[in-house]
Amino acid sequence: MKPTIAACGALFAAVASLSAMPGGAHAAAPYPAKPLTLVIGFPPGGGADQVGRVYANALARQLKQPVVIENRPGAGSTIGASLAARAAADGYTLYLGNSSVMGSDSALYKVDYTPDNFVPVAQLTTGPMVLIANAKLGLKGVQDLIDRAKRKPGTINVASSGNGVITHLAAVEFMTLAGVKLMHIPFKGGAAAAQSVAAGDTDVSFATAPSAKAVIDTGKVVALAVTSGQPSRLLPYPPISQTVPGYDLSNWWGVFAPKGTPPEVLDTLFKASNEVLALADVQQGMAAGYEEVTPSASLEAFGAFARKEGGKGLRLAKESLDTAN
Repeated sequence: MKPTIAACGALFAAVASLSAMPGGAHAAAPYPAKPLTLVIGFPPGGGADQVGRVYANALARQLKQPVVIENRPGAGSTIGASLAARAAADGYTLYLGNSSVMGSDSALYKVDYTPDNFVPVAQLTTGPMVLIANAKLGLKGVQDLIDRAKRKPGTINVASSGNGVITHLAAVEFMTLAGVKLMHIPFKGGAAAAQSVAAGDTDVSFATAPSAKAVIDTGKVVALAVTSGQPSRLLPYPPISQTVPGYDLSNWWGVFAPKGTPPEVLDTLFKASNEVLALADVQQGMAAGYEEVTPSASLEAFGAFARKEGGKGLRLAKESLDTAN
């Protein structure tokens, strides 16, 4: 005897009801139900990697799931950003980014994403960069660098972690405001750029603090100044703005997710991120890399901040096209 339509309907309703129950075979597991991946567009050893690893270790404890670091360096961090932008929008692939992904990337590279392909999740830190120079140059301060650059335009080269990234844009802003010309030499990461200054292969660099400190400690590199408009609480060097009025450019790091990530997942990640940033060991870990913890007030607040910073980065990126190599 064939089942009636009503009987089939009742059967389907019963199956649907069972699936919706907490113990049902198809009940959705609460997020996160598996390990997460944090993509970093730079190699190990630099400032981004330092921030990412402190954050990932703490987030793993908070969410009770492993957070795997995936370093994808190259092309000014756009290789890593592209990977993250194309990932499933399920909250299991995150990207550690800054103003580059919010503006300058699309101006300087042929990329398959725009800022709209990312959702800003949470700001983590802010930290100035350090203007470093090879010790053999004998530079005593920022004014010495400016004077030498003006005497011999284009003969002093500046290393960065890639075309269009913050360490390059810091050099562009310096050249614009100080009225000097430096020859730009891009590398795949901040550690490599700073090491080139120590080796004497390049002359100066606007390095992230961890990369700068590693080579300053060798005695082969000297620190001339920090890039923040005001003195740093964590670094004992004068600000560039004391010599170049108006200069103020700090780096920041934040967490981004692919567009389309569910709101409830974003909310979980935002709350978890702010909770780990309040932990003493996280703050100490960030400070060890000369990064100050700067949590955002809300998802919306970080989104507005990231897009504003992206606009500034885009302006500098357009100015940098004449210096890109």
